[in-house]
Amino acid sequence: MKNSIRKKLLIIILLIAFILFFILVVPFRTALVFYIENTEKIQAFLPINEGDTFQIIWKHSIHLTDVVEKYKVTDDQKINQYEIVYEHFGIGMPSNAGEGETFVYEDGKYHIKGIDTVFPSMNIRNGKTVSEHRLVWGDKDEHMVWFNEYFEPGAWFTVKVDQLSLWQYLKGVKIHE
Repeated sequence: MKNSIRKKLLIIILLIAFILFFILVVPFRTALVFYIENTEKIQAFLPINEGDTFQIIWKHSIHLTDVVEKYKVTDDQKINQYEIVYEHFGIGMPSNAGEGETFVYEDGKYHIKGIDTVFPSMNIRNGKTVSEHRLVWGDKDEHMVWFNEYFEPGAWFTVKVDQLSLWQYLKGVKIHE
C-alpha cells in the first residue's frame, strides 16, 4: 500500500515538474522582442508571425520629418528591411538606391524599394531630443504605438524576432494598440 502511494506521489511530482518545465522553458509564440540594451531582459514584445511586416517610423532630428523604415519577418526569424521612405536628403539619409534597388519619388517622398538587407537583430535608440519613434504593424498598417509608451526617451535596446515561452509571454509587456 505504501509503495502504491509513493508511486502516485512520484507521478504527481514528475507531472508537476514537467508542466513547470513546459511553462518556463518551451517556446510557444514568435514575437518581435525589445531587449534592454545588450541584455536578455525583455522590455516589451509584439506577437508576430513569419511573413508579417512592420514599420519603424522616426522623426529626423534635423529635418524634423518622418523617416519610414519597412521590415518583414523572414522564414528563419530574421528581420528583412525592404524599403525606406523619407522627404529630405541630408545627414544620415541615402542619396540614391544601391544595386538591385529602385529609387522613386512618389507623393512628395523619396522611396528606396527593393532593399534586401537582413538583420539577425537591430540596435535601436528611442529619440531623446526629438522623441517621436513609432511602431506600425498589421495587414494594412492599421496599428500604431509611440515608443514613448513603452520606452524612456534616449533608451536603447536590441530588437529581434524570438520565440517566447509562456512564462516570458505572461510576465512581459505586450505591445498593443
